[in-house]
Amino acid sequence: MTPDRLNRFARHIVLPEVGAMGQARLATSHVVLVGMGGIGSPALQYLAGAGVGRLTLIDDDVVEASNLQRQTIYTEVDIGQSKAEAAAAWVTAFDPALVVDAHATRITRHNAAGLIAGADVVLDGCDNFATRLAVSDACVKAGVPLTSAALGRFQGQVANFAGHRDGQACYRCFVGDAFDAEDCDSCADLGVLGAMVGMVGAFGAMAAMRVLLEGVSTLGDPQWGQLHVLDGLKPSLRTMRIARDPECSGCGAGA
Repeated sequence: MTPDRLNRFARHIVLPEVGAMGQARLATSHVVLVGMGGIGSPALQYLAGAGVGRLTLIDDDVVEASNLQRQTIYTEVDIGQSKAEAAAAWVTAFDPALVVDAHATRITRHNAAGLIAGADVVLDGCDNFATRLAVSDACVKAGVPLTSAALGRFQGQVANFAGHRDGQACYRCFVGDAFDAEDCDSCADLGVLGAMVGMVGAFGAMAAMRVLLEGVSTLGDPQWGQLHVLDGLKPSLRTMRIARDPECSGCGAGA
């Protein structure tokens, strides 16, 4: 690293759990973020802040005034603009050394493989099950780890999945096949607290970094298949193990 990059990431490098080797790994890593909304915004900020070298941003939505309460990378001047493109502009302004690609498109089972190609991890913070399952299936087929971060009112869920590895569950093992339809509730219907989304997004960024640092530093424990459930009202955190479904249509005999 150049002296200015060493200075920028000095607080990471002095952490024994990250170290110089860990920071070097982050600098050469590629993260694909699906959904640049409430979860994707803070996740992007912390991944960019960590010096992840390449970031691919996918979202087909545009910025609305109601997003500003929780989607922290946007301002009023971004209203009406593509979220993916506005988020990419934020990355460039924040750290010009990072490579960022914006895709103002909806990720589906038809285009997912191409959009996640070359990723070291995919962080999915989108708002519907159909997209999440399409992303999960594509990750299994491509051999790419998946960080899933989701929110429902005051409950957050974050987990790393590696359905392409022997004995490990995929996201579809967790939710099954019943949610492929695009019929889930939205935050417009249920409401959402901005700070709660920020907690989940930051937790998701840290989970993704655990994947990136696997085998390099002690922080690199992905905790595959462990679903961390955050209760923002108590507050509390509990963890449950997601077992692999041998008949799963994403990673098992039904695939």
